[in-house]
Amino acid sequence: MSDPRYWIALSMLPDIGPVVSRKLLSVFETPERIFDAGIDDLLSVEGIGINRAKSIKEFSSWKDVNAQVQSLEKKDIKAIGLDAPSYPEMLREIEDAPVVIYMKGDISPQDKYAIAIVGSRKPTSYGISVTENISEELASMGFTIVSGMARGIDAISHKGALMAGCRTMAVLGSGLDVPYPPENKALMDKIALSGCVISELPLGAPPDKENFPKRNRLISGLSLGVLVIEATSNSGSLITAGYALEQNREVFAVPGNINSHNSKGTNELIKRGAILTRRAEDIVEELAPVLKGFIRSKEKSKIEITDEEKTLCDLLSGEPKHIDIISRESGLPASKALGILLGLELKGAVRQMSGKRFYLA
Repeated sequence: MSDPRYWIALSMLPDIGPVVSRKLLSVFETPERIFDAGIDDLLSVEGIGINRAKSIKEFSSWKDVNAQVQSLEKKDIKAIGLDAPSYPEMLREIEDAPVVIYMKGDISPQDKYAIAIVGSRKPTSYGISVTENISEELASMGFTIVSGMARGIDAISHKGALMAGCRTMAVLGSGLDVPYPPENKALMDKIALSGCVISELPLGAPPDKENFPKRNRLISGLSLGVLVIEATSNSGSLITAGYALEQNREVFAVPGNINSHNSKGTNELIKRGAILTRRAEDIVEELAPVLKGFIRSKEKSKIEITDEEKTLCDLLSGEPKHIDIISRESGLPASKALGILLGLELKGAVRQMSGKRFYLA
């Protein structure tokens, strides 16, 4: 890769976004040559008028660029230019891919097989259990899970991949030294160790509201498809789905209760042609033509359970159920049922949510 300072400088030019930058690169090949070019040569590029040409020739913020490079080195964050082998392959394909991205962690060749999972910041218990199951299943099959590290569905999907011991990528709407939401800082550190955290924004950039819709094009751009799990009718997740369609990516949606506010957006997506998704296999079947034998089979070890444990498993489904209901339906005292359920949880057959609610893993 050429000098990262020039890539950073190119991204800082006012009134010259990713699309115009790529036109410049198609002519001059490297950022250095763009800054060295004469006015007349710059004016010969489509989309470059006199004001943009002067902006390039009069760029004077090299002190800020150098300070940014020094900060990146101190924080072990990489600036990856569009020409770098480590620039994500899928992202490079989109028309408005950033000319430089900031990355903590590493890209792997397998990351071209990625699925984005997005959804409500305030999911229901149904949304939580679906996200946990599908994200972990997809990760176990070899997919990299991409999301935005927001509260709710985003964070749960990252954790599902981490629980499977697999790769995940987070795309932030702030600088990588300004993790948002701040309570997900520990999650961000874990993601960087099991994949990477990415932003197109420089260090120090705050999580301004306008950053997030723009950020969503990167989430979809990194992925083969976008899965939406619980979204209201005005959810930002629908923006991500819109970008996915523009980028010729698949859009998947998990159906929800027709009376649930949280499912209005997802149900509308399905009505408009998104692929109805109930399990990871629905996504695999749709993407089969491009996967070409990539999928890893997940062999689940056989779980030995007692008759008592089987009785409780038969009462459970993917929908969380409170211990009082389980106790009443099984005829067992709540304390005894809890002991059996905890044993099943240790075996990986059952999962527990807050409020002593249990469902099948």
